[in-house]
Formats: sequence, structure tokens, C-alpha cells
Amino acid sequence: MVRDRRRFLYGTGVAGLTALAGCVGGFGDEGEGEDTNVGMVYATGGLGDDSFNDMAQQGVLQAEEEFGVSFDEAEPGSVGDFDGAQRSFAESGDYDLVSCIGFAQEDALRENAEEYSDQNFMIVDTVVEADNVRSYVFDEPAGSFLVGTLAGLLTDTEFAAGDGETNPDESTVGFVGGEESPLIESFHAGFEAGVEHANPDAEVLSSYVGDFNDTGGGQETARLMYESGADIVFHAAGRTGVGVFQAAESEGRFAIGVDDDQSMSQEDYADVIVSSMVKRVDEAVFTAIESVIDDAFEGGEVEELGLEDDAIENVYGQSIGDEIPDEITEEVESTRQQIIDGEIEVPDEL
Repeated sequence: MVRDRRRFLYGTGVAGLTALAGCVGGFGDEGEGEDTNVGMVYATGGLGDDSFNDMAQQGVLQAEEEFGVSFDEAEPGSVGDFDGAQRSFAESGDYDLVSCIGFAQEDALRENAEEYSDQNFMIVDTVVEADNVRSYVFDEPAGSFLVGTLAGLLTDTEFAAGDGETNPDESTVGFVGGEESPLIESFHAGFEAGVEHANPDAEVLSSYVGDFNDTGGGQETARLMYESGADIVFHAAGRTGVGVFQAAESEGRFAIGVDDDQSMSQEDYADVIVSSMVKRVDEAVFTAIESVIDDAFEGGEVEELGLEDDAIENVYGQSIGDEIPDEITEEVESTRQQIIDGEIEVPDEL
């Protein structure tokens, strides 16, 4: 997986950001976007999560490769640091687009978009109504419904693959969230509804660790679920989700990843990851940059992305996904089409 070839760590302050702006250039000398400069403000948890932030980075890396854009990155350590990171990029005047990754940046961006009205911004996972902000939101409940359907069917099936196996005598699955918020609860709501759709008798255990960067907390939470009979645990918890994979490995059960195909990005746990709910944050970042290069960026718009355009996908694990029985994968695919056709209504709240 492509990793950051350059970055600066954004810890507790913002000093130095402006000084770094423009110090790194794109690799493409002749690219059509060689004069385009992008500021990336990641969600807390930072790069290296093999999930949400890393997917966003893949988008700007792709733009660098295809168009020769330059970019700088900020990794705020807390929600309180978002304002300073966005402001530093905008104040410099050096950036054609500032990409704000994650719903927690909403309040800061609402103020900064007004103050820096000539600066183009994009934001992922929430809507900021401003003429210079393009918002990208995803249908996470629908994707979670699909992996919930998969989990609900598998938990009643005698299934062994890789390093995991189910206990068909237990109809139990689990959900681990990072911080409790309307967005993460929408994953939870979709997952629960999908499980019930496929298997009304199945029990769904759920818990929020309270952090997107607590691998140990994720491991302990998932371990308790597996010990309580869960065959499969789905996480929406950023880096905390790595602990879910660790618990699945040690308990000989299964897990479902999120945002990225985590059977690839967390390949050490590929033998327990049956699927991932992939969310194409990379495409949102890339298309926003592309629109700036094409002088076609439209602020004040909301881009809604879902199953019908493959922006949300159920991606089976690279190592063990092929071993899932056909009747289950066919049922999951049928469910996907029913959601697209409007035959299944997916809740977005608990």
C-alpha cells in the first residue's frame, strides 16, 4: 500500500505550517496540475490508520501521480486543533484547495469558510453550507446494512476459513464503534438492521470505545464480544479497529473492516477479515482536486455517494472471501440491488 512519501506531523500546535507550504513539489514536472497546491487536514487518529485517513491520502497521491499536484498535510491531534490547521493553510494563500477529512471539522470549517471566502474547501462526511465549500457525504448505513446481512447469514452457518471459524450454535455478532456520534451511530443502525433483515433471531452486541486511536481498547472490547458468543465483529472505529482484528485472530473468529479493504491494508489479519465496508474517500478527494485543476470546482454543493455508484461497497476479504458459500454472497448481492431499487429502506439512526 502506498504510504506517505512526505508529511509533517501536526501535534499540538500549528507553528511552522506556513513555512513549509510550497517547500515540496509534485513529482510530475509536466503535469497539468503542476501549479495546483492542496492542503490536507486529516481526522484525529492521523495517517497510518489503514482506514479513513489513509484512504483520503490515496486520493491526493493519485492526483499527484496523474496531474503533478503538490500537497502538504496536517494531522491535528485533537478536535481543538482543526481550526488552526485549516486557518494556517487558508491564511498562507498558497493552496488552491483545502481538504478537510471528517465530520469533526464541521464547526471549524463553518467559521473559516466565512472568514476566508476566496479559499476553496472540501469536506468529507458532513455538510457545510457555504459558497466556497463542496461537501461529500456517503451512504454508510446502506453499506453497513450489507455487511450486517453478511454477518447475520454467516453466524448461523458452519463456516471455517483462514484462522477463524463460526459456532453455528450461537447466533451472535458484534459492532464496535470509535467515538459515539451521529455518523458512527449510522453505521451501527445500518449494521443492526442488516443483521435483523437476514437473521431476525440473531443477537447484536455493541459497544463504543470512545476513541478512534485506542487499539488496546478495541481489542478488549471485541474480545469480550467473542467470549460472549460473537462469531463476527464489524468495526467503525479507525485505528481502534486494529484491536478488533487482533481479538478475532486470538479468539479464532472473524471480523469485518471499514473504509478501506482492510484484508489488504491490514494483511497480517487477512485470515480473519471476511469483508470490508469500503468507502471511497479517495475518490472524493481526487475528484475535488480534479475539479480545481479543470477550473470546474463548484462550492455550495453536496455530493451524495452510495451503492449505486460503487462509492460504498462490500468487498470480500482477499484471503478468505472466496470461501464464503455462494448462497450467502448471492443473498448479499440481492440485498444490495434491493436497496438500490428502493425495495429496502435502511435506517440511519438507532
